[in-house]
Amino acid sequence: MSRVLLDTSAYSAFMRGHRGVKESLQRAGEIYLSATIVGELLAGFMRAGHRRKNEQELEAFLSSPRAQVSDVDRETARRYAVVLDGLRTAGTPIPTNDIWIAASAMQHGLRLVTTDAHYSHVKQVIVDYFDPE
Repeated sequence: MSRVLLDTSAYSAFMRGHRGVKESLQRAGEIYLSATIVGELLAGFMRAGHRRKNEQELEAFLSSPRAQVSDVDRETARRYAVVLDGLRTAGTPIPTNDIWIAASAMQHGLRLVTTDAHYSHVKQVIVDYFDPE
C-alpha cells in the first residue's frame, strides 16, 4: 500500500471518474491533500455552479479513514525553498502553489498523483502522472 498526495488536478480528475487516478487511489493505503490543495479546491468551488454539492463531496472524501490533510509549516517552507531553488537553477518554473504542493509531498515522503505534467520538473518528489484525457 502506498502513501500518496493527491494534487488539485488529480482530485478533479478523480471526481470526474478518471480511471488511472481512481485505480491509483484504490491502491493507496493513505491519501493526503495538503492545506494548499484544499484551499485551491474551495476557491474553485466558489466560482462553480454547484458550490454546496462540491463542498459536500470534498467533506465526504476527507471523512474517509484513509484521507488526511497535511498542514503547511516551517518544515514545508524549508522544502519549498529547496524545490524552488532547484526549479530556478534548471530554468523550469511551475506555478507557486504547485511548489508548495511538491514541498508537502517531499516533506512527508509521499508519491504525488497529478494530471499536471510540469511536476516532472520537480526532482525531489516521485510523481505519478496521468494524462488528463
